[in-house]
Amino acid sequence: MSIGLFSPLQLGPIALPNRIALSPMCQYSAIDGLAQPWHRVHLGRYIASSLGLVMTEATHVSAQGRITPGCLGLYDDAHEAALAEIVRFHRAWASPTPIGIQLAHAGRKGSSEVPWRGGAPLGDSRAWTTVGPSALPFDSHWPAPVALDFDTMKQVRGEFLRAAQRALSAGFDLLELHAAHGYLLHQFLSPLANRRDDGYGGARARRMRFPLEVAAAVREIWPRDRALGARIPGHDWVPGEGLDVEDAIAFAAELKSLGFDFVDVSSGGVSPRQRIKTGPGYQVRFAAAVKAAVGLPTICVGMIFEPRQADAIVADRQADAVMMARALLNDPLWAWRAADALGADVAIPNQYLRGRRAGVDVPRELRPEDIRRSAGMS
Repeated sequence: MSIGLFSPLQLGPIALPNRIALSPMCQYSAIDGLAQPWHRVHLGRYIASSLGLVMTEATHVSAQGRITPGCLGLYDDAHEAALAEIVRFHRAWASPTPIGIQLAHAGRKGSSEVPWRGGAPLGDSRAWTTVGPSALPFDSHWPAPVALDFDTMKQVRGEFLRAAQRALSAGFDLLELHAAHGYLLHQFLSPLANRRDDGYGGARARRMRFPLEVAAAVREIWPRDRALGARIPGHDWVPGEGLDVEDAIAFAAELKSLGFDFVDVSSGGVSPRQRIKTGPGYQVRFAAAVKAAVGLPTICVGMIFEPRQADAIVADRQADAVMMARALLNDPLWAWRAADALGADVAIPNQYLRGRRAGVDVPRELRPEDIRRSAGMS
């Protein structure tokens, strides 16, 4: 059967009207983890966007687990209430587009400044102690994290579990665990950050153990009528030392055995020694390899900008869907343009129907007298 960017997609129990997803994108605009009006405006931009899936940014399971002081959290009642309000607003107007949440813990990459202020480790009263699988700093000028022991690992696992329960109460349709981009679960997976000599370090199976314990705990409480997945690392970009696509395949296979509905394959972020070769769709090959080997619905990311590029990825079965970030930041109505380019149709909210350009004769130039006439001047 022929498929394309605007074909519907089943992710476990939920249906996506098309295969374009808004990628989780940190806004660094929360206060003490609490969503602000900015978040309502940011996510509200995509209510009329005709996407297949809208994702909130990385939402942290504890204050200690945040990347920056501006990062979103889901660890108290106020956080849950603020996100529930966004979900209710989305569901009231964005049907049939589901809304999902990404749960994260930054690990040793936490306690840092927001990117537009440099992103360096905090060196003032706002700083907090970070944790990781081992007491290895992210870089030479970063503080060493405290290595998690059995009791603190159990605590973090419980934080993920409680955040998942709050996400359920808030009404999200889909939950994604963030196990990529160098954050805590990725740190356990990668030998570049995990130097443990106990049952949670060393061989690949032991490095996967803690992330899989978190995944299994969340799977236990996340209902089967809502989708569950994970963002996983396709490569560390440190050849011969870090993770590669075979590790991604192994991890995705374990997630599939736990009953996960999909994986979202990204790469990099765990080491400053990475040497990433970027280009249009540069990470798609990792998703394609995971999809072919594991047979789990797979989403790709990474410099996907053009409608025909995205459509070809899906049509060639390299991935089941595309997650887009910068293209959708630049143009929230990108899916409208893509539908026009590909001769497809998308659902448009009634309030925006008269603004839809397809089939409308829009004059290329207005003469000065036309402008004056439209303004009521003569």
